[in-house]
Amino acid sequence: MRIATILGLTTALCASAGTTYNVVQEYAGPTFFDGWDFYGNFDNLTNGDAIFVSSSEATSQRLAYVDPSTNHAIIKVDNTSRVAFNEKRNTVRITSQDRFAIGSVWVADMLHVPYGCSVWPAFWSQAPAWPEGGEIDTFEGVNQVTRNQMALHTNPGCSLRQDPTSLTQTSSIINSTNCDSAANENSGCVVTDPSLQSYGEVFAKGGGGVFVTEFAEEGISVWFFPRDLVPQSLSSNTTSLDTSKLGKPTANWPSGPGGCDINTFFQPQNLIFDITLCGDFAGAPNVFSQTCSGKCYNDYVIGDPSTYDNAYFDVASVRVYGEVGKQVVLQKGQSGNSGIGIRVSGLGVLVSSLVIGGMMVMI
Repeated sequence: MRIATILGLTTALCASAGTTYNVVQEYAGPTFFDGWDFYGNFDNLTNGDAIFVSSSEATSQRLAYVDPSTNHAIIKVDNTSRVAFNEKRNTVRITSQDRFAIGSVWVADMLHVPYGCSVWPAFWSQAPAWPEGGEIDTFEGVNQVTRNQMALHTNPGCSLRQDPTSLTQTSSIINSTNCDSAANENSGCVVTDPSLQSYGEVFAKGGGGVFVTEFAEEGISVWFFPRDLVPQSLSSNTTSLDTSKLGKPTANWPSGPGGCDINTFFQPQNLIFDITLCGDFAGAPNVFSQTCSGKCYNDYVIGDPSTYDNAYFDVASVRVYGEVGKQVVLQKGQSGNSGIGIRVSGLGVLVSSLVIGGMMVMI
C-alpha cells in the first residue's frame, strides 16, 4: 500500500496461464479474526493520522468484530469520537499470521469498502522484510476516487511488461510500469480498474464484489467481479478453483524478460487489511485536492466523526487456495526454510513436510 500517481494511459495486458488450486485456508464467520495480528501502534509506516488499535481495543471499541446478523467481518474507523487537535483517530490494521507462497490464490468477498475524504483503505500483501520479497496491492484507493487501483512494489529490476499482441489481453488503465519502490516516490507499477463498480459508493450500492489475486510463477494477476457478475466458480462452498475459467484478469504482471521475474522479486506474503487517514498518499495536497475540499487533518480527522460512517470494510470471507503439490502455507513463526509446512494434495490440504538442515522430509 503505497503512493501512486494516475497518468491515465490505457493499454493491454496479457493474462496468466490457468492453474487448478485447492482451498488451504479460510477466514470467515465467527472465527474470522482468529488468524490475524493487530498492529497495535500509531501509523508509523505511511505517516497517517491514525492509531491502529490492539485486538482488545478493537473489540471493546467495536472497530473489528463479526456482525451476528450477517456473519461478516467488519473492520472500521472510529466514527463516534471527537479527536483533539494534535491527536490521531483510532482505526485498524490486521496482518495474517500465515504467509502464502508462490502457487497461491486469495479470494476476498466484500460487501462494502471504506471511502470518504481523508480515508486510505487497502487490502494487500507483502513479505516481512519489505521491499525485499515484494508487495501486491489487490485493492486500494483514497478519498473520493471512483476506481480501485492495483500495484506491485519491489526491489529494483521489476517492471510491468505490456504485451499488446497477446490473445488473452485485457484493457485497463496503466498508471506506471516501474515496480521499484525507490523510484517515482514509490508509486510502484500501478493498474487502475476502469470499472466504476470497483470502489466507493457505487461498489457498496451494487452489493460489493469479489477480488481474486493469483500469485504464480508465470505472473501475478488480479480479477474483480462486481456482485452481479461473480461466477459460480467463486461461490462460498468452492473447494477448488481453476483460474483459466475466470476470463481475462483486470490486471496482470507477467513474469519473464522485460517484466518481473516472480521467483526473484517475490517471497511468501502476509495478507493485510488496513484503513489509515491522510498520510503520504491520501493527505498529499495534490492528491487530496483532486476529490476533496478543505484540509485533510483539520477538516476531517479532528472534525465531525460521522464523516467516517462509510469508512469500513464488510468482508464475507477471504479464502486462500494453493497449487497442488506445492508447499504454499508458511505458518506463524516459520522462517520459510525450516519448520512444518503445508502441502496441497489433489484431495485437499496435508501437513506434509519437515525441513531439516535444508532437506525436505515428507511426512
